[in-house]
Amino acid sequence: MTTEKAPTKAELEERLAEVEKERDEHLHDLKRVAAEFENYRKRVARDQASLAARAHERLVKELLPVLDDLERALEACDSEGGRVEEGVRLVQRELQEALGKEGLVEIETNGNFDPHVHEALLSQPSEQDDGAILEVLQKGYRLGDRVLRPARVVVSQGA
Repeated sequence: MTTEKAPTKAELEERLAEVEKERDEHLHDLKRVAAEFENYRKRVARDQASLAARAHERLVKELLPVLDDLERALEACDSEGGRVEEGVRLVQRELQEALGKEGLVEIETNGNFDPHVHEALLSQPSEQDDGAILEVLQKGYRLGDRVLRPARVVVSQGA
């Protein structure tokens, strides 16, 4: 039979001091990690805000020439009535190009009605097949893979 000697008060105090020191180190590490995470969260939020601001800035820069052309078209209205149509077409073309660079695509309206990208406002009897698009009342657009606005169409009911 072995008898273990009970630790002395000095040994217990020494172990307690070691455990307290270890606890303090872990607490310090935990506080440091928490502070680093908070800094990371703030940095990511700042980066996202900055990215959004740069994207808006780029879009506005793309649209500034369109604004300039529109102002020239309005000036042409005053001096030369015949060139107004030409100016307005120029503005439309530049705006389409600027929005196209941002990923805007017109939704196709040739063919049959697709409820995912078309909105049927009316249906009319016609000689075309049932569900064929007869008329486009308002163009629809996609931005990437998302439908921004469905094309508003008149659909055939068939004969």
